[in-house]
Amino acid sequence: MTAHPLRTVACDEEACRELHDATLTVLEKTGVEVQHDGALELLRAAGARVDGTRARIPATLVDEALAAAPRSITMRSRPSGPESRVGDGDDTPAPRPPLTLHAGATYYGSGSDCLYLLGPDARERRPVRLADVEELAALQERLPALDFVMSMAHPSEVDPAVADATQFAAMLRGTGKPILMVPPDGAALAVMREMATVCGAADSWGVYAMPTPPLVHGFESADRLVRCAELGIPMIYATALLPGATAPASRAGLLVVGNAEILSGLVISQLAAPGAPYVYGVAQGSINLRTSHVLYCAPESFAIQQASVDLARFYGLPSFGYGGASDSPLIDEQWALEAGMTLLANAMAGVTLLHDLGYVASGTAGAFETLVVMDEMVRWVKTYLAGVTVDETTVAVDEIDAVGPGGTHLGRKYTRRHYREWLVPELLSQQSHEAWREAGETTLLQRAAEKTRALRARDRDYRLDDPTVAELERLAGRAREARAAG
Repeated sequence: MTAHPLRTVACDEEACRELHDATLTVLEKTGVEVQHDGALELLRAAGARVDGTRARIPATLVDEALAAAPRSITMRSRPSGPESRVGDGDDTPAPRPPLTLHAGATYYGSGSDCLYLLGPDARERRPVRLADVEELAALQERLPALDFVMSMAHPSEVDPAVADATQFAAMLRGTGKPILMVPPDGAALAVMREMATVCGAADSWGVYAMPTPPLVHGFESADRLVRCAELGIPMIYATALLPGATAPASRAGLLVVGNAEILSGLVISQLAAPGAPYVYGVAQGSINLRTSHVLYCAPESFAIQQASVDLARFYGLPSFGYGGASDSPLIDEQWALEAGMTLLANAMAGVTLLHDLGYVASGTAGAFETLVVMDEMVRWVKTYLAGVTVDETTVAVDEIDAVGPGGTHLGRKYTRRHYREWLVPELLSQQSHEAWREAGETTLLQRAAEKTRALRARDRDYRLDDPTVAELERLAGRAREARAAG
């Protein structure tokens, strides 16, 4: 038998049921604001009480939406080059297995839209550029433990109103891994799906959106809910509540508000297209009341995220949360501490899509080097969560008998075979003090910077052919023109 991956639970089934019942009361009594005529009409026609932009949603609509939502979502990777899309020769790259999003699986990826990029000395800080979007995607293509890619950079020289298709094209040039995007609304989604199709897989990306807290589905978010459902694009809908500000200061009260936002978003999505792929988003924040600074890494936030993942499992939906991030303004000891703890916390909670790996400064900055470190930390976490396999071979009774009391397992075939299962880190130092000094007395950050330079200097592992790149640019231009026209 194989041990199940380690998981922790904050809310058992009884607590989840109580939170669910409280959420149904809020949705029916208080309701939500929906600033989108199409979504309001869907709700009204289905039986919700609509008064202006306020929609009060009965429990039956929530039940029907939960029954309609798929329990599993597939996101594929895109092949590299024309020969890998149509050829079947011996040199064709083996396709990556798809991501199968469901409650119980965990996949790891970066975050989106940082405003600043930190340099390898951990102190250089500059606004990000469009070229960084592609380079960050290309680096993540080379990091095997990262399963999906987000932009990690919001280019300062690109008009935010047309940035989504431009960013998407840059990411499609840099990586074949599944992509999560944060478009400002639903206007460019059809063209973006066409862009992914041109690159080899229409089902290789999803959209991340948020309601406006508390309990408001703004036009842009509701538009994405409806259009993603109609187009069959996976929607990751995540809350962004602050306890004591946009939600009650109690953890359970915050969970109820967040659950009401996510379930009402699910209702809109399933009314637009029953069976539309939908991921239960977990992105709770916190606030330092002394400084008014919004935090990523408060321990309370991760307790709430864990409970939110329990709710997602209670509903049978895949989940979305964050880890591998830090509130430190630079890449230092605090960054390493918080990034490691938050990564492990949400991996143990069982988040399906665990994003924001490599974030610095409360999500405002990122770095090439932090992604390289997180790749190694994800391998550590995956190894830990694999648990212990117990079967006739691994209990090693015959091997123990062959070596006997006082013997040694060094040099044995069994040792050579099974030691391949043990993690061999590249960045974490496991040397004696003397060996470390002889090797140059490097720090973790120095080793990460050196590995990053080596990875970025290599020829790209993923590359689109020139006709595909030209078609991408044509489609991105079409999306920009359509948005500029209104």
